[in-house]
Amino acid sequence: MLMIHAGSAEIKISIIVPCYKVEKYVRRALDALLAQTLEEIEIICINDGSPDNCLQILKEYEDKDSRILVIDKPNEGVWKARLDGIRHSSGEYIGFADPDDCVRNDFAEKLYRAAKGENADIVCCGFDRVDCETGRVFSREMTKFCCESFDLSRDPGLMLEVNAALWNKIFRRKLLTNMKQIPEIPGALDDMMFAQLLYIHARHIAFVKESLIRYSVRSDSIISTIRPALLPGIYRAMLDVRRIYEKDNPAMLDYLDGIAFLHLGISLMYRMAGERTEFDRILQKNTHYLNRHFPNWKRNPYISLSYTIRHRGANRKLLLIRLFYQMHLFKGFLAVYRFMIDRFGIDIKW
Repeated sequence: MLMIHAGSAEIKISIIVPCYKVEKYVRRALDALLAQTLEEIEIICINDGSPDNCLQILKEYEDKDSRILVIDKPNEGVWKARLDGIRHSSGEYIGFADPDDCVRNDFAEKLYRAAKGENADIVCCGFDRVDCETGRVFSREMTKFCCESFDLSRDPGLMLEVNAALWNKIFRRKLLTNMKQIPEIPGALDDMMFAQLLYIHARHIAFVKESLIRYSVRSDSIISTIRPALLPGIYRAMLDVRRIYEKDNPAMLDYLDGIAFLHLGISLMYRMAGERTEFDRILQKNTHYLNRHFPNWKRNPYISLSYTIRHRGANRKLLLIRLFYQMHLFKGFLAVYRFMIDRFGIDIKW
């Protein structure tokens, strides 16, 4: 059997791959990661109590290539799986990969070069959002950001334009090892909240304006199946995130209010709109929650005409949808939005 050894070289990037019920996809993902042009990487695969053949497949790859480390654990969810991966990692930077996605072979190299060239805490790349069954590309995102890099501590409002996923970014190690924890992990929007806990102490973020990832959209994804029963846990967890911001970096609270509007006011309500008989009540309760706990979503300095003009159109979509919200026309907007998606396949990411 051919054995490939990482050698004694310092690990530049640790890539953490949580696995649960992905035996159909995981070989393709691992093959893409092992083909990276940046050789000084390690791939930490977490078998999160998967009931299928994931563990056997992961062990097969671990036997072939010493850059792969497999951790087998009881199912506790992707958040805790990532924490286990972080604890076992040794990379200068840490990234995350979903096992049903596929990265380009220069993904790690281009992100690492940008990180070192810009002395960045975070590097973000573009990606294609792809239908998992048909391969059709829905959209190409994060390839036309308004700048090459910026200082998050000076202008956090630009982060409202950055997608909150973890899988198209690498992070300086200390951001993850020093990350504060919340007591209750939400049943949805957990990636967004995980990201906010990393951003709170980040300074410099840089961009690779190329699509380096094919992100698979699956019909059974949690992003498409948010149930009303999950809402209380989402609300509690977001409040816990806010408490950490209040203590550790209160200067970023206006930014966090903007994030709450973006992800709870817009994205969450879009995914709840299928609850036709309950939606009016859900929307009213959600707006009350925002008003009480994230009050600056209404007059947010980063969601304003002056900010949009100064920053070459940044956050203009947020500004538009906030006007719909404040004029009580959000339900009408959602109806038009759904029609555009269903009829024309146009999906505007907020």
